[in-house]
Amino acid sequence: MDSSSSSGGARARRRSSGGGGGGSSSWGSFSGDGDPFDIPAKGAPVERLKKWRQAALVLNASRRFRYTLDLKKEQQKEEIRRKIRAQAHVITAAYRFKEAGRVHVPSKETTVPHADAALGFGIKEDQLTALTRDHNYSALQQHGGISGVANMLKTDTEKGIGGDDADLMARRNAFGSNTYPRKKGRSFLAFVWDACKDLTLIILMVAAAVSLALGITTEGIKEGWYDGASIAFAVLLVVFVTAISDYKQSLQFQNLNEEKQNIRLEVVRGGRRIMVSIYDLVVGDVVPLKIGDQVPADGILINGHSLSIDESSMTGESKIVHKDQKSPFLMSGCKVADGYGTMLVTAVGINTEWGLLMASISEDSGEETPLQVRLNGVATFIGMVGLSVALAVLIVLLARYFTGHTYNPDGSVQYVKGKMGVGQTIRGVVRIFTVAVTIVVVAVPEGLPLAVTLTLAFSMRKMMRDKALVRRLSACETMGSATTICSDKTGTLTLNQMTVVEAYFGGKKMGSPDNAQMLSSDVTSLIVEGIAQNTSGSIFEPEQGGQEPEVTGSPTEKAILSWGLKLGMKFNETRSKSSILHVFPFNSEKKRGGVAVHLGGPEVHIHWKGAAEIILDSCTSWLDTDASKHSMTPEKVAELKKFIEDMAAASLRCIAFAYRTYEMDDVPNEDQRDEWQLPEDNLIILGIVGIKDPCRPGVRDSVRLCQAAGIKVRMVTGDNLQTARAIALECGILDDPNVSEPVIIEGKTFRALSDLEREEAAEKLSVMGRSSPNDKLLLVKALRKRGHVVAVTGDGTNDAPALHEADIGLSMGIQGTEVAKESSDIIILDDNFASVVRVVRWGRSVYANIQKFIQFQLTVNVAALIINVVAAVSSGNVPLNAVQLLWVNLIMDTLGALALATEPPTNHLMERPPVLRREPLITNIMWRNLIIMALFQVSVLLTLNFKGISLLQLKNDDPAHADKVKNTFIFNTFVLCQVFNEFNSRKPDELNIFKGISGNHLFIAIIGITVILQALIVEFLGKFASTVKLSWQLWLVSIGLAFFSWPLAFVGKLIPVPKRPFGEFFACCCKGGKPASDDAATDDKESKSEHRDIV
Repeated sequence: MDSSSSSGGARARRRSSGGGGGGSSSWGSFSGDGDPFDIPAKGAPVERLKKWRQAALVLNASRRFRYTLDLKKEQQKEEIRRKIRAQAHVITAAYRFKEAGRVHVPSKETTVPHADAALGFGIKEDQLTALTRDHNYSALQQHGGISGVANMLKTDTEKGIGGDDADLMARRNAFGSNTYPRKKGRSFLAFVWDACKDLTLIILMVAAAVSLALGITTEGIKEGWYDGASIAFAVLLVVFVTAISDYKQSLQFQNLNEEKQNIRLEVVRGGRRIMVSIYDLVVGDVVPLKIGDQVPADGILINGHSLSIDESSMTGESKIVHKDQKSPFLMSGCKVADGYGTMLVTAVGINTEWGLLMASISEDSGEETPLQVRLNGVATFIGMVGLSVALAVLIVLLARYFTGHTYNPDGSVQYVKGKMGVGQTIRGVVRIFTVAVTIVVVAVPEGLPLAVTLTLAFSMRKMMRDKALVRRLSACETMGSATTICSDKTGTLTLNQMTVVEAYFGGKKMGSPDNAQMLSSDVTSLIVEGIAQNTSGSIFEPEQGGQEPEVTGSPTEKAILSWGLKLGMKFNETRSKSSILHVFPFNSEKKRGGVAVHLGGPEVHIHWKGAAEIILDSCTSWLDTDASKHSMTPEKVAELKKFIEDMAAASLRCIAFAYRTYEMDDVPNEDQRDEWQLPEDNLIILGIVGIKDPCRPGVRDSVRLCQAAGIKVRMVTGDNLQTARAIALECGILDDPNVSEPVIIEGKTFRALSDLEREEAAEKLSVMGRSSPNDKLLLVKALRKRGHVVAVTGDGTNDAPALHEADIGLSMGIQGTEVAKESSDIIILDDNFASVVRVVRWGRSVYANIQKFIQFQLTVNVAALIINVVAAVSSGNVPLNAVQLLWVNLIMDTLGALALATEPPTNHLMERPPVLRREPLITNIMWRNLIIMALFQVSVLLTLNFKGISLLQLKNDDPAHADKVKNTFIFNTFVLCQVFNEFNSRKPDELNIFKGISGNHLFIAIIGITVILQALIVEFLGKFASTVKLSWQLWLVSIGLAFFSWPLAFVGKLIPVPKRPFGEFFACCCKGGKPASDDAATDDKESKSEHRDIV
């Protein structure tokens, strides 16, 4: 979908993004704009969720609402959260009160209980837990401060713990592990019990019990138990198959929930930074924290720079709390809002407030998705029709029975007034009632909304293999409607493997970026000082010679630190020569970071590093190769800008280094230093480096695939416009290198536009350079106002608002911060754009699979209902009895869903435009297929019902036996028709229904199981299913009739269908309206089309 899309398309998208679902009512849409079955994909208010539950016709609540949100449980969770937060408030208040007392009252020597040695450590678990939980600063001081506690825990605050297996085990034994007791998942028997709660199945079980009792009474135990027992067995089969399917889904969701909570984080062990699971964290660990991280356990701050913590997850207040040596206590579960530092872990798992909270609330997989709710609307409508039909059949059958118009196969009347015993009469009524109830079982598709959950569970599991972790169910289906993807550049479109390939220092371009010989020692030492001190990364220098240093940090930091090593930097030695006074952490808004370092005496250096042109604007001087300082002339500025442009045109990220001197006397004292704004004027530029980050292999193909699928890819990057343009051309996002605004635009230009101008620019925009996270948010809002379904990628903390605002937020699993991940809907585990495209395929697959299942199920619904109703009204008997209908229901509901809802995605899905959010669930193509198949099945089976005895040449047989053969043949042909139609449903709009079938082993297995069980029922379970054995000739005829479904479907697919949804034709007929000819009317028609919920 390119920028030149028609205004009609834009109007369509605008309509589709609306929340209310306008237009005339249809299946699942009973009240126009107030459609209860239309909920937003994100942040649906509780009232809306209650509304659709009240509107749904439900015969089995435990089945229908199994995987939706339990609103009562959510209230209970919130209550528990409030209690634990209140506890945190009380502790904070008590701590403040204590502190105030210390200020105003003469201090008395308080004694801390002696720290008894605990399993080899100098402090016990409960003492350590109380110290952190109570924020007891005075107790911390009496333990000797942070260094004293670290010594008791046998931890080096610089190098961390040893980290060998024995040490880790000892710490877990002494202080516990960083896990909390999880509430056990529901057992298989619980699912069996849920399946038994189905109202219709309960009625059938009662009918089976009555039938059993009456049968034994009237016919004796040898023959009389078959009818009742067969219904009971069929009901139990349905119960167990349903329970097994639901139990397996439950386990899948459980595993995915555990995966979501398994955060990977950095710890310092043995002097090196390593990645561990949050569950492997132990008391005594030293954990580096940076902006966007989650505090993984309770702890005490060792050191930090501008460290601010968002404690809202624990306190409920969105207040950012500054942490320093006077307020060093950190609570688990909180997020780092700004700055960086290191902490000592003092309490883990259940000993933390967060652990208590997580142990108190169970992680549920309940969350209704818009598609699930719409299908509840479908199920409600079909249920109403089914109930009406079943009631009509019941009345007709009872009327015919008691008026003597129901006949036995031999021609005798079934009920003769005054001659029938009470038992026989009741048994006849029970049989009629059972048939009516079974029609309800078949007609009310309680399993339809569950099919969404089944396909979502299947898709989520497969998406994990495709490197995508789904955090929110509805994101799967919404992704199928995405019309645009706003992607980051670094690490998503590129490899995130950065290296410094060009350098400009000492006023000239260096032949080799790591050739330090052309620079004087003074210049080199300044560069090295700036690299070592102004970084959030780290270098582990092995004590044994010959081993390579290990560099950790973000890809950009690693590239710069690695370059510093090539310049001869000794990281630890350089850092020890000066002390850090204050840090301005790198900020994605200002695109630079700074540090003030004290070299001893009055001398202070302030180092800055960041986006080259932004740093250059603050520079008034430059340093020559011999360390002599020169004023910045216009010619020098032009020379430097030309160098930046050349590097950017070669797809290089340009980072500049600058510094300035400062007097120690002008530096604020320690108490006021946190508020100190580092001077960023009169800087001396040291030089510029160009960092290469190659495009990912295959990203051009992925972008082309998106464009073919009607999805516009937009690149949003913090790099300058020239770098952004070069990468966009390389990736295929841009085709023309000479494009200008608004196709390629700078963030500051975009944010300066008015709202209307911004919307128009957003529609045409392909690349945004030098963007801030707020620009990304503005772009998302503008695109959504234009009706787009927006997917956006993000990795930083500041990306959280855009990720939250977008229809689908995609965070990065490797470089993404915990704040970004928590705001997102899907985590891309390998940070690869190709994985984003695979998510789109799976999203479209979810929608397509549900449509296949709907087409299949409605064909069975329509055929079964018409056959039984026509037969009941005309002859007083039905060809399909209760047991047979229950077997059809099992094929239709659970087995059908398993076969069709688990189809893997195909490339064909990416050759279609995106599915609009209000697009009819049942398309014109589906209506055509459904009508053709239903008409075929109804025609064949009704012909067999009325003329079957003569057509099958059974006139000379005993009438009772002939009738049984005819009904068995009808039952067998009907089931085989569904088997063959399942193949047709795989490819509703493709002629080759066998394409890719070899890859779907589950489909083949279910078809095989269905056919084998059908043969067993007909040939060996006649007593239970009221069937008789069929000759091989009749089997062949049955298969032949069912086989005719394939060529008929093939021919049917050649019949063209109108583009205008059938729902609009019905709406026009109902209103007697005429097609509008002017633009406004056309616009209204588009609106109705897209807001039609089902038809």
